[in-house]
This record gives sequence, C-alpha cells and structure tokens, in this order.
Amino acid sequence: LDILCQNFRTGANASTLEKEIGPEQFPVNEHYFGLVNFGNTCYCNSVLQALYFCRPFRENVLAYKSQPRKKENLLTCLADLFHSIATQKKKVGVIPPKKFITRLRKENELFDNYMQQDAHEFLNYLLNTIADILQEERKQEKQNGRLPNGSIDNENNSSTPDPTWVHEIFQGTLTNETRCLTCETVRRKLLLLSERTEQTLEWKICIYVFEP
Repeated sequence: LDILCQNFRTGANASTLEKEIGPEQFPVNEHYFGLVNFGNTCYCNSVLQALYFCRPFRENVLAYKSQPRKKENLLTCLADLFHSIATQKKKVGVIPPKKFITRLRKENELFDNYMQQDAHEFLNYLLNTIADILQEERKQEKQNGRLPNGSIDNENNSSTPDPTWVHEIFQGTLTNETRCLTCETVRRKLLLLSERTEQTLEWKICIYVFEP
C-alpha cells in the first residue's frame, strides 16, 4: 500500500507500479486507480474508492450507466466515473473525478468550498441522493404507465416509496445478545442499520434494548 500511494503521488507509470507490487496482486478484471484531490476532496475520494470496491454497489452503478441516457445528476456522474475506471486498459493509474466533483458542488453548497469535510456525512448524502434519484425515476415510470382512462393501477399507487438497490445493500439489522452467567439475565440490542428519517438526511443507527 505504501508503494502504491508513493507512486500515485510521484506520478510513476502503471507498468513500473505493477512490477514493484507484483502482477499476482492484481485480480483479473480489477482496476486500482487513485483519484486526483481538488484541494480538499480527499473525503470524497476515499468514499468513492470504498464504494467502487463494494462489488454489488459498483455493479448496480455500472448497470445504471448502460440504461438509456438520462438527465445529468449525481448518479449519472458517478456512473461515468466508475465506467471510466472499469474500462481502463491499465491496471493502475490516476483519474481526475472532475465531472463528479463539479456536480457535487453544484447540487450541495455544503461541499462547494475548500473547507475540510466529513467523509461519513458525504457518504450519507451520496447514498440518500442516489436512493432519491432511483425512487423518483421509478415514480415517473409508473406515472408514464397510466391506464387509458388516466387512472393508475392501485398496486402501483402507494404512498410509501419502494426500496431501491441502495436499501438492499446498505440496510439491515444486527442483533447482539449478552447473557449473565450468574443470574442468566439476557440483554439484547437490536441495531437497525441505515434507517432514514424525514427530518434528516442520515442513514442512522437506532439501538433498542430489550430486557425480560
């Protein structure tokens, strides 16, 4: 990892980097690309690289890229970035995510500056934004599928948005059980991961404690 970071910073070419690390360290069809830092975007780059190597997330983003061209938004820019990385001929290198950063700063003024930002807050914002985009597009598709008399099929007319692949990947539950060896009292903690509230753009963790 140290060699990888040093070469990205010094601009060493990909072939030299592959020789130093060893070709056996590069799985087939994987690409390892650093992202150029635009002043203060390390918080963004670290999240994007982590999400790229989350295979289910990456596959869904690339699948979105293959769909009919849509109006530019944060998800289309992310899909373009992931596609650019995945289709590189070289195994390693550096890519400037300029289009994505430009769109991010345009959509949210919180990130339109050169102040330090929190990677977790950015992750929350990105996941929520992608989920909103997917749900809005699905809503539009349902509206375009109106019945001849102008009404909508009751099965599709629900006030609760359908979960997206973002929810399928990042939502879940985790249960932790502790039992006292003396009195055998059991304490359970149920963690609801990625539960979104209407008041805040956060994928929060709620903890409930149950004691018999």
